Amino acid sequence: MNLKNKKILITGATGGIGNCLVRKFSSYNSKILATGTNEIKLEKLKNEFKDIQVEKFKLNEHSKIEDFINNVDTKLGGIDVLVNNAGITIDNLSIRLSEDNWKKVLDVNLTSTFLMCKYTIKKMLKNKSGKIINITSIVGHTGNLGQSNYSASKAGIVAFSKSLAIEYARKNININCVSPGFIKTEMTDKISEEFKKNLINKIPSGQLGTGEDVSNCVAFLASDMANYINGETVHVNGGMYMA
Repeated sequence: MNLKNKKILITGATGGIGNCLVRKFSSYNSKILATGTNEIKLEKLKNEFKDIQVEKFKLNEHSKIEDFINNVDTKLGGIDVLVNNAGITIDNLSIRLSEDNWKKVLDVNLTSTFLMCKYTIKKMLKNKSGKIINITSIVGHTGNLGQSNYSASKAGIVAFSKSLAIEYARKNININCVSPGFIKTEMTDKISEEFKKNLINKIPSGQLGTGEDVSNCVAFLASDMANYINGETVHVNGGMYMA
C-alpha cells in the first residue's frame, strides 16, 4: 500500500475505530501522531505501538488548532495524511435538545474538522501533495432518532469535503470521506441483545462491521492506489445504506 514512512495525523485515536486506524498504519510502518482527550488511553497506545507519537488535544479549543497543526508538522517533519476521526455524541429528541448541546456537537464534529483541514492544507500546499480522509457516519445520510445534532454534523462533513476536494484537486490534494455503519466497539457491546438483534436484522450482511473494516478503507484512500479518487464518500456498512 506504499504507506511506509508516510506522515499520518490521526484524531480520535483512543476510540475503537481510532485504535484500529493506528494499528493499520503502524503495520505499514507509517510515521504516526495520534491524538485524543484521554491521557491514559493515549499512553496505552504509546506502549503498544512503540514508534508512534501521541498528544492530548481537545478539538473544541478552536483557537489552538493552528498552533497544534504547526507543532505536528514540526514533530512529524510534515503531514502527508490527515484522518479526522474524532467526534462526540450528545443525544436527545430535537424538542428536548438544548442549543448548547447542539453547538457542542457541531463545534467538535464539524467546525473542528473544518479548522483541522484548513491548517493542514496550508502545510500540504507547500509539499504539493496530501490526502485527507474525514470520517462521517451512516446517520449523516439516513438521519437517526435522537441524533439530529450528530446527523447534521456528519452530513455537513460530507458536503464540506466535496467543496474542499473541488478547491484543491489541482493542487494534488485529495479529500474523501469514509462513512461507517454500525461497527462493533465497546459502545455496541453495551447495548441489549434484543436491540442488537433488531439492528443486525436491518443489515443485509447480517453482521456488525469491525474497526478493521473501516481502517482498511481509510488506508486505501490514504495510499497512492487512490490517487484518482476525490470528493467521494465510501460507505462501510454491510449494505445497510446503499447510496
